[in-house]
Amino acid sequence: MPEKTPAADPPPSISPVIPIISPAVLKSKTLVFYGRALDAIVTVLVIVMLLTLIGALVGLGLDFATAAAALRTGVKTHSLAHGIVDAMDRELVIDVLSVFVLIELFRTFTDYLEFHRVRLRVLSEVGIAFIMREIFVGLYDHQMEWPEILALAALLAVLVTARIAAVQFQPPRNTLE
Repeated sequence: MPEKTPAADPPPSISPVIPIISPAVLKSKTLVFYGRALDAIVTVLVIVMLLTLIGALVGLGLDFATAAAALRTGVKTHSLAHGIVDAMDRELVIDVLSVFVLIELFRTFTDYLEFHRVRLRVLSEVGIAFIMREIFVGLYDHQMEWPEILALAALLAVLVTARIAAVQFQPPRNTLE
């Protein structure tokens, strides 16, 4: 009797294999992606801030040149000191103060790129520089009323207190890295 050949097994059905990713791996990959995306955004902001700072410095140079030209042509006032202040103009004073605020903001972004966190000390310094700019501009223009000066002084006191606290209560060195 002839031997029966076993019937060929039907080919296994081809089903898509879906890899199972553990929640820990998914969380890790998501955090890595988030960190890279955040670093890219902050890097773009640093470049924008650098261009803004360069633009502010160019504007400051143009304002200074205008003031120097006004001094050369002769300012008709009752005293030389008063003429210098008139020639400097409000815009030059505002531009100088704005450059200081931009420098502090630039420091905040570069500090974030270095430490991957925003430090309270640096952030409070930005706020202090901005409030001081507002106070100086308002007083220079003679347009600030006493309630506004009082409110800005209170905000300035809070920011200075926050900066002092940030310096006094720094985290241990090994947690900075």
